[in-house]
Amino acid sequence: MLRVLLTVLVSSAAFAETIGLDELDLARMTAGWGQPRANRSVQDQLIRIAGQGYDRGAGTHAHSVLYVALDGAATAITGAAGIDDEVDGALASVRFRVLGDGKVLWDSGVRKANDPAVPFEIDLRGVRTLVLIADPAGDGVSFDHADWADVRIAYEGARPEATDPPREAPYILTPPAPREPRINGPRVFGVRPGSPFLFTIPATGDRPMTFAAEGLPDGLTLEAATGRITGTLPAPSEHRVTLHAKNALGEATRDFRIVAGDTIALTPPMGWNSWYCYFDSVTDEMMRAAADAMVASGMINHGYAYVNIDDGWSVRPGARRKSVSGEERDAAGKINANNKFPDMRALTDYIHSLGLKAGIYTSPGPTTCAGYAGAYQHEERDAARFAEWGFDFLKYDWCSYGAIAPDPTPEELKAPYLTMRRALDAQPRDIVYNLCQYGMGNVWEWGADVGGNCWRTTGDLGIATDLFSNIVNYGFFHHDKAWWNRPGHYNDPDYLLIGHIGWRGELRPTPLTPNEQYFYISLWALLAAPFIFSGDISRLDDFTLSLLTNDEVLEVDQDPLCRAAAPAMRGDLVEAWAKDMEDGSKAVGLFNLDEIEREVRVTWADLGVTGSRRVRDLWRQRDLGSFDRDFTGRVPRHGVVLVRVFPEEK
Repeated sequence: MLRVLLTVLVSSAAFAETIGLDELDLARMTAGWGQPRANRSVQDQLIRIAGQGYDRGAGTHAHSVLYVALDGAATAITGAAGIDDEVDGALASVRFRVLGDGKVLWDSGVRKANDPAVPFEIDLRGVRTLVLIADPAGDGVSFDHADWADVRIAYEGARPEATDPPREAPYILTPPAPREPRINGPRVFGVRPGSPFLFTIPATGDRPMTFAAEGLPDGLTLEAATGRITGTLPAPSEHRVTLHAKNALGEATRDFRIVAGDTIALTPPMGWNSWYCYFDSVTDEMMRAAADAMVASGMINHGYAYVNIDDGWSVRPGARRKSVSGEERDAAGKINANNKFPDMRALTDYIHSLGLKAGIYTSPGPTTCAGYAGAYQHEERDAARFAEWGFDFLKYDWCSYGAIAPDPTPEELKAPYLTMRRALDAQPRDIVYNLCQYGMGNVWEWGADVGGNCWRTTGDLGIATDLFSNIVNYGFFHHDKAWWNRPGHYNDPDYLLIGHIGWRGELRPTPLTPNEQYFYISLWALLAAPFIFSGDISRLDDFTLSLLTNDEVLEVDQDPLCRAAAPAMRGDLVEAWAKDMEDGSKAVGLFNLDEIEREVRVTWADLGVTGSRRVRDLWRQRDLGSFDRDFTGRVPRHGVVLVRVFPEEK
């Protein structure tokens, strides 16, 4: 029937030709999992929908998009769409759409596993840009194996060509920091009694600048020229301090709370990690340069504190390369660094001398993900080594422990993390503990019970071309984890992969568009996630730096309540996520997952508030006015409007 229809459409135009979807460059089609395939399903099977087989078409996985340049030469598109039978009746739902020049030309509605394919025939005369979309339909992305079956485009003249999605030019919304002093960063800081205290007051403004603190407890001292607070607090206590920053143009003050107790990392950690920049080729020189860059770029003045080594610093068993070979452990059984790191203590001393903190990485298994020596059966000695070297953060990555516990029970999932937690507790310094095991066993439900300060909730975001799909999948479809966030304990959906990141052996710009980067940073702030940048910190352009250093956005992430946002409104490819703030305001993100600009509306009923409210645009740092019942923002493709909703002052 479809072929008959196509023949009729084509015969109406002289010299018309047809091209199958499988003949286009499907490398330009995105997929939320796997890779799109011509004439096969996403799992490389014959395309089959509700028992009907198709020789031609394309198999993909929601969220999936393909842009096709028609330049007004096409007359029609025909075909069918549905979920591939390879999901075998699993929970799956996909919504297929065809857009032409920003208008919806066809919508399949929600299709489920075993539903018959939905045929379509669409007039394309005059359309310049065609978009084929397969979206998840509100219940996650599991098994959303989407098929475009027997799709043909009729055209006259220029042949249709698959193209990349549109990419807007970078645009900076964050205003420059004022020249007058402004104190930024967390409003509360936790330390264990007796542990070394190090906190650098984050402040923007012209230098030179001097710092002071009223109410600083005995045991702590402040260096006026740098704003660096050091010392120890001998006993459990809580102190309310007023911080001051002064330069030739003015003075800023801020209330600050210091808590000596059992819980550290009272707001999500902020810093940089080496993995997505240098992978396992990281060196001492690279880490020192990263620390220098955190200071030179001004990131330290916005609250960034940790400079973290990832995989590749220990000895690689059996290696021939001199740089990574050697004795894995010393005579006392403590782990050694490889030759790329000749003096770990000197490295951490250097990082600390800049007012920053140092992080390190290992695995509970015999080897790390990249094959370097891990901590298995040496946990106490390795924890002691990390403290001896002066590290302040540990990422503990499951990796080879999977061979020890191939089908782990809940108790087996917890066991290695409890072992290292006890070893860290015995050390005379605070070490933030990051559990990296990719969300297995619903780690968010028990991560705090094994002493985790943060825990990975997902697989790696990775460096896939369709990184945006991973951000949506990992962020939007895991909202049920929000309730486990609290001071000192955070869901961790992976690093911030913006700027230049590692890509097949070289550094390339992030595949995310500017809109998508605003979406990404806004969502991570609303989720109260660790803000760990993992791009090339040594070459930050103005746009990337503006994303990382907007203090009103960072304040959402660093709010002392540490509440994670949850959906307040979920609509048709638009959502509003809201987060309670300590001062009684709400931080709200209006998100657009669609391929076209959309209006997104959130009502006060959605937010659980009433009365007139002041709304402030956080990226632009300006008030938008007072609103009585709702707020609507125009949100670009794959973009966000991030606002804060305050009660009106009386």
